[in-house]
Amino acid sequence: MAPAPLRTGAELHALVERLYPICRSITGDGVRQTLDVIGEHVSLRRHEVPTGTQVLDWTIPQEWNIRDAYVATPGGERVIDFQELNLHVVGYSVPVSRRMPLSELREHLHTLPEQPSWVPYRTSYYAPAWGFCLAQEKLDALPDGDYDVVIDSTLADGSLTYAEHVVPGRVTDEVIVSCHVCHPSLANDNLAGIAVAISLAQQLAETQPHYTYRFLFMPGTIGSITWLARNSDRIGKVKHGLVLACAGDPGPLTYKKSRRGDAEIDRVVQHVLKAREHRVVDFSPYGYDERQYCSPGFNLGVGSLTRTPYAGYPEYHTSADNPGFVSPQAMEDTLGALKDAFGVLDRNRRYVNLSPYGEPQLGKRGLYDSLGGRSDAKQAQMAMLWVLNLSDGEHSLLDIAERAGLPFDIVDVAARALRDAGLVKE
Repeated sequence: MAPAPLRTGAELHALVERLYPICRSITGDGVRQTLDVIGEHVSLRRHEVPTGTQVLDWTIPQEWNIRDAYVATPGGERVIDFQELNLHVVGYSVPVSRRMPLSELREHLHTLPEQPSWVPYRTSYYAPAWGFCLAQEKLDALPDGDYDVVIDSTLADGSLTYAEHVVPGRVTDEVIVSCHVCHPSLANDNLAGIAVAISLAQQLAETQPHYTYRFLFMPGTIGSITWLARNSDRIGKVKHGLVLACAGDPGPLTYKKSRRGDAEIDRVVQHVLKAREHRVVDFSPYGYDERQYCSPGFNLGVGSLTRTPYAGYPEYHTSADNPGFVSPQAMEDTLGALKDAFGVLDRNRRYVNLSPYGEPQLGKRGLYDSLGGRSDAKQAQMAMLWVLNLSDGEHSLLDIAERAGLPFDIVDVAARALRDAGLVKE
């Protein structure tokens, strides 16, 4: 029996809290454990891509797993402990088991002097190294002396893991929703995005969407590159897409346009966001996985939706990005914006006027109702006139709504009424 859909902000937040302790990276068991939890809510097709596999200009790296890590006094007191917070270890650290003085250890310690109580998030994916992250105030309190340094990790041939969930539509043209699952205990980046994506997928499945929706849960950068390399035969079906991240912080929604700048998804999201506090930024080749989908060889219509973008809030990539930093209300708002956007995208059709010579008589077809002078009746009538005038096979309903200055929903209802009356066809 399928689990009940995640609908409320409280349910989304509870999922963030559940996923938060897992130590994720670009490969390894942390990703698999995360996908296990996601798979309790939506069906997943999982993929394992072996180390050494060529994916475009990249190569799948060795798989990294970690069991324990600490820095301890000779008496056994752990002063830095992976078991307390997985951010304490630099991601992809090679194994270490040594005793060394603090002066030597300092070369491998990372802090945030400007935020002395926070622990930074650091990685070394593609260069063999090791290190620990800690609060500056903790480092300042460490006495000189010798320390036992242990990182119980493995870096060996294995695989990169990613997963897909598909919501079938009436057509095989696809909308992709991409979420990175490679960060350890960081709530906004990107556990909030994962939770919102799961809820969106569940609620889309309750409808019969026009497009097929493909949800991608994968490590950042190398994951999307791998998916693109392995799906060359599917790229032509991808008509629209969104990269979803940072979905739960207090900031307003931010939409980053696709490389094209005027892709249909760009126009749809901007239209929907008019009703919410938001900002829109142009594409740049720095950020999340939109830069892979929008690389010039693919140039897909894929934008990025966040609240505060990457590196735009002090808590970014630190221990302060914890479940207390993300709110149920913010995640609900992000989810609502996505549902509205995909609702417009799914209904954005082009019609042809079947009675283009002069204005057809709407009254005899019962299309002028009895609402008299009420404003909603007036809008409905204007919407019908605009749809009839611009239904030339070139203008979409979104084109018409924007030109007429009318809500998309009213234009859509008008188009359906005219279609049912035999005056327009898709």
